Amino acid sequence: MSEPVAAASSPQVPLIRVAGVTKRFGGVQALRGVNLEVLPGEVHALLGENGAGKSTLIKILSGVHAYDEGSIEIAGERVAFDSPAQSRAAGVAVVYQDLSLVESLSVGANLMLGREPRTRLGFVKKRQLTAMVNDFLRAHGIPLDARTPVGSLPFAYRQMTEICKALMGDVRILILDEPTSALTGGEEQILFDAIRTVTSRGVGVIYVTHRLNEVFRISQRVTVFRDGLNVGMFPTAQTDMKQLVAAIIGPGHAALHARERTAVGSASNVPAVGKENVAVAAQPILALSKVGNDRLRDVDLTVCKGEIHGLAGLIGSGRTEILETIFGLRVVDTGSIVIDDQALSRITPAQAIKLGVALVPEDRHVQGLVLDHSIERNLTLPRLPQFSRWGWLRSQAAVQQAQNSMKKLAVKAPGSSTYVKFLSGGNQQKVVFAKWDHPRPKLLLLDEPTVGVDVGAREEIYGVVQDAARAGTGVLVVSSDLDELLRLCDRISIVVDGRIVNTLDRAHLGNAEALHHLIQLSRSTTESPKGTSFGAHAT
Repeated sequence: MSEPVAAASSPQVPLIRVAGVTKRFGGVQALRGVNLEVLPGEVHALLGENGAGKSTLIKILSGVHAYDEGSIEIAGERVAFDSPAQSRAAGVAVVYQDLSLVESLSVGANLMLGREPRTRLGFVKKRQLTAMVNDFLRAHGIPLDARTPVGSLPFAYRQMTEICKALMGDVRILILDEPTSALTGGEEQILFDAIRTVTSRGVGVIYVTHRLNEVFRISQRVTVFRDGLNVGMFPTAQTDMKQLVAAIIGPGHAALHARERTAVGSASNVPAVGKENVAVAAQPILALSKVGNDRLRDVDLTVCKGEIHGLAGLIGSGRTEILETIFGLRVVDTGSIVIDDQALSRITPAQAIKLGVALVPEDRHVQGLVLDHSIERNLTLPRLPQFSRWGWLRSQAAVQQAQNSMKKLAVKAPGSSTYVKFLSGGNQQKVVFAKWDHPRPKLLLLDEPTVGVDVGAREEIYGVVQDAARAGTGVLVVSSDLDELLRLCDRISIVVDGRIVNTLDRAHLGNAEALHHLIQLSRSTTESPKGTSFGAHAT
């Protein structure tokens, strides 16, 4: 790795300066004297693997944790926050990856929570609140309606609501933790435009992401943490992807060489998945014929044994709903589903599991894991009959299987009794995969499989998916990361307004920009006239 390029000196006083900050949790040294500065109007990317110290620093800046040594200055004044309220009063706004919305309230109520316009008697002026929020949303081109209940929104739009809540306040420093983890290209652009709007007013932004291509689109400088230490600070215009990856994971990490092999494969416009291309004429493991319900319309789809098949589309297009319908979480109103030659007009999750169908959901914390249970308990939940006899759990068999799955998927934890909530995001996601490791599923449904996962763990997850396909599992994957789809998939189907409008072989597709253009073109030619925003009356 080449030496980091020194930042050019600036007469500007940094909005925030972190100097030599350390933090210890018991016997664990989370931060070892880290440094960071953000200038007015700057987007400064903060990168590093899960466990590198990024989240610890964010929680210190937001007043959740106190630091042990070092100093933090805001606009030249030294600060030490005792609470999140003090941090917010100083102008620091944080959007965490784990959302903090009240799902029973509307978008407008969430955005104005604690600062609602009120009458003399203390009643909320609902019309004024709605008008204020809708004016803000329109000004930033954000496709939301103030009246919509947050609980009815897809995950990505809830994430966008959380970001808007931070943007609406009196912000000097905006910290965004994985803000695009579930956004597609169009929604990313809306977010980036909003960021540029606030930075034009002099707001400084700390931008945490595992999607490295975003760094080059939005940031001016990059700081990289590894194991609680600074390992580089780079002007974005003077660095490249290889240099960033090497800084994040270390130049000798296997993931770096995997990325290099992929780059060679991608250059010739063929899938670099480490396996032979699957012939489309291979034996189908899944066939959907004219499937329809409350969100889908006449969906036709085939996934073959050993094939990795991608679903691409915008938020709310129906990608997730296709997976939910196959797994039995949504009722099939019309059409039929055939799984491993068994025709089904209706299906339940229990039936899907018996047929060898596995689902890795979009939100691992809510839908994929029980955070207050151990790794072992999480791994046995979908397979309780397999580990039970006469109604009693065979603990030794469950422990042995958990240990085998942890070893196979390289889950980093002290043991199978470790609570899942103490694992990094990447290791939590591996546990979700490990739930379906034995027996091997016939059909693997993946919804945003690498959300919030660092570059090293992402490569390991790609390896798990590719190994499953090589062993004959059919894989159907939804991802907002178009580069990820192009890297993994043999075929990609485009979903618009609850139906599949096009399916293409990977060899016929170019880069992510070309795929995004194709999605937009498909949307413009097939979209229903009701519009795209999630309004109060949207379905």
